[in-house]
Amino acid sequence: MSQVQKFFLTVDDLSVARGEVEQLSFHGVSPDAFAAALQSALREPTLWQRWRAMQPDPDEVDPATGASDPDAVVTASQSDLRCDVEVVTRLPHAILRHRLDLLIGRHWKLHDVSHV
Repeated sequence: MSQVQKFFLTVDDLSVARGEVEQLSFHGVSPDAFAAALQSALREPTLWQRWRAMQPDPDEVDPATGASDPDAVVTASQSDLRCDVEVVTRLPHAILRHRLDLLIGRHWKLHDVSHV
């Protein structure tokens, strides 16, 4: 894995932020619930495994896309409707993006990335 990075992102309205696949989507409304769901999706391969099983040919899915980081930490806070999220992980942006898309679709915006 690569070095630890800190990603800063926002979700405009967490109450409507949902992924395209109902069975994989985030269903909570609080920033704490979202942080816990994303942290779990980064630390454990469960969400990715469920997504992989839904693919037409699961054996063709690159296993590298299922990487996890047991030390990933996600925090989130809410200001009005907007949710500010900080993710600290060794996982690359592409994997973070895929897990976010599964959970909340394209309802998020990346604002900054820094090395820890």
